Amino acid sequence: VSKAELQVAEAVALVDTLQNWTVLDKIIIPTKNPDKKFVFGKGNFEVLTEKIKKLPHVTAVFLNVERISSVTKKELEDAWGVKVFDRYTVVLHIFRCNARTKEAKLQIALAEIPLLRSNLKSEVSQLDQQRGGSRYIMGSGETFMETQNRLLKEKELKIRNALEKLRRKRSLLRTQRRKREFPIISVMGYTNCGKTTLIKALTGEAGIQPRDQLFATLDITAHAGFLPSRMAVIYVDTIGFLSDLPHNLVESFSATLEEVAYSCKISTARSWSVPLSNCLVCCCLLVLKNLHLPSHLLESMVEVHNKVDLIASYEPTEENALAISALHGHGLEKLKEEIEKKILKATGKKILTILVNLQGPQLGWLYKEATVQEVEVMPEDGTARVKVIISNSAFGRYRNLFPNSKFFI
Repeated sequence: VSKAELQVAEAVALVDTLQNWTVLDKIIIPTKNPDKKFVFGKGNFEVLTEKIKKLPHVTAVFLNVERISSVTKKELEDAWGVKVFDRYTVVLHIFRCNARTKEAKLQIALAEIPLLRSNLKSEVSQLDQQRGGSRYIMGSGETFMETQNRLLKEKELKIRNALEKLRRKRSLLRTQRRKREFPIISVMGYTNCGKTTLIKALTGEAGIQPRDQLFATLDITAHAGFLPSRMAVIYVDTIGFLSDLPHNLVESFSATLEEVAYSCKISTARSWSVPLSNCLVCCCLLVLKNLHLPSHLLESMVEVHNKVDLIASYEPTEENALAISALHGHGLEKLKEEIEKKILKATGKKILTILVNLQGPQLGWLYKEATVQEVEVMPEDGTARVKVIISNSAFGRYRNLFPNSKFFI
């Protein structure tokens, strides 16, 4: 499978995600042309025009390029007699259809601003041609263009202020989680690689309903789970990645992605059933790099190959990658063990056996402040060996409260 064929398959998947949108035909044509007004060379443009005219049921054309200018869009629509969409407008429309929370809707409204500005320039250009120049509005001293630009700036400022309030609220919730010392695991990966299904399998949370479509998850969602040692953790589901995701969309959703920087571990998932999945992982790693994550976080990353049940003869290409099927539960226990190992290393938590006096408050304190794994009672002397997972700060408090207590690593 060539990269171009993968891009076509991805473009088809984007269109299929939208309700009542159907792909009638597809074609691979190079778009590297210095004449940006037409995107294509003269010969390719004629081939494409002829192909469109032979399809009477076509109502729109999707060009799988990041952005086309408003001038190019108008030229193509006039030539073909149908609506023309680029990658930015299609992905933005998918986001708009999938937005559920106030924050997602605000982020989409922010991403729409560059599109509104581009459309405004096109409208003003047409008005100027019709009227012979810009007109001032009702003696205000502002042209139509200046007025609309000012209104767009005011709208953008209001959206950014509203997003900042939500960001501060999330920061407060994050601080509360850190006080309780819950390890946070961000599950990241290419869109529709099975991240939500994976979190459902790891947590057993029945309320999670994965959807088999691109960008089904636009909002940060947190879900509690337990590791083999009974350590409580929080899995964070994130927005999926896409190759060449339009820059303005990445910027608008940066508030969502910033949650990743406060994780103690990242789990990157990829669907092994997708051709050229190595290219998709490179795309995810590039986004992570652009988030300027601390080195210790990248070092704690676990790579997961999901959907291996769809491949007859799966052969892993990376030495440390874990093969799983989130849908069928294959490989999940091994994944949990790997996550636990990485968390202990990343957080500096210890697994200790502590000798406690059953008449004292030590056992109750450990149940409250640490993760108690095993309790071996020795009735002859009224003591117990307690195996715990405990953070450095909690262990420091324990030693201050109970200086005579014995412990074994």
